[in-house]
Amino acid sequence: MTIKEAQDAVDAWIRQYGVRYFNELTNMAILTEEVGELARIMARKYGEQSFKEGERHDLAEEMADVLWVLLCMANQTGVDLTEALRKSFEKKTSRDSDRHRQNPKLTGDKEICQGR
Repeated sequence: MTIKEAQDAVDAWIRQYGVRYFNELTNMAILTEEVGELARIMARKYGEQSFKEGERHDLAEEMADVLWVLLCMANQTGVDLTEALRKSFEKKTSRDSDRHRQNPKLTGDKEICQGR
């Protein structure tokens, strides 16, 4: 599924089952909530926290929930995410084409990290 197809599928679902989009501010709050749920799983799975007994920890489901709300927000604000992502790649490529390869924190060059 392309990003455009995903935006169209979410729009079709909203029109068929959801009645209408929540307003933009409500969707922003929902997105924040979903990102928090994703963060909770990440902290427990990859960080120092542990899961509580019976706590759900479906990483894919939480990522999909974040994507769903983002697609809703794009649809209701008229953002073409395919084009936005293309522009983001261009920006990052022109701005960061060498930056990360020269970052000693990423390359492991400890002498450069320590200012030697």
